[in-house]
Amino acid sequence: MLQRLYAWTLELSRTRHAPAAMAAVSFADSSFLPVPPHPLLALLAMARPENAYRYATLCTAASVVGGFLGYAIGHLLYETVGLWLVQKMHYEAHMEAFQTLFAEWGFWLIVAKGLTPIPFKIVTIGAGVADYPLLPFAVASIFARAIQFYAIAWLIKHQGGRIDALVRRYGTQLGWVTIAAVAIFILWWIATR
Repeated sequence: MLQRLYAWTLELSRTRHAPAAMAAVSFADSSFLPVPPHPLLALLAMARPENAYRYATLCTAASVVGGFLGYAIGHLLYETVGLWLVQKMHYEAHMEAFQTLFAEWGFWLIVAKGLTPIPFKIVTIGAGVADYPLLPFAVASIFARAIQFYAIAWLIKHQGGRIDALVRRYGTQLGWVTIAAVAIFILWWIATR
């Protein structure tokens, strides 16, 4: 079943609407949606390796623009929506420390968090809350997201055939490992709340 899903998704990534869908997910991931664009970028690059860097550029641009929406949420809506969210997650005590950390390490904090699996929206909203200057925010966002997305594009462009062969050969096992990892993460997240 997972093999068929992979083949179907790969075919879907060849449609003319797939780049726009990837850009929309990339935009939303940087501001409000908990769905990363990385798998879509990888599938698009796998389906059309000659466009891999174009897709990485599109994904980067959409992510950075979405980051400005995340920044606006943190900057303009913190007193209403943002504070309510912070209280619901029991992070009130951490917000002052976070703002101090942002004041000291803002640029590198954005770069470091932008290169990790930590949702980028947390960084963009946090930058808005900390009132971090927009120009360094934009430069750090471009830097962090471009490194990540271009690395995926390069990997797929140059090793896509090998990756495709591995997924087709071990797809079922990889799928079950992924499902187990997600389930463990969800259980851990619930237990720590």
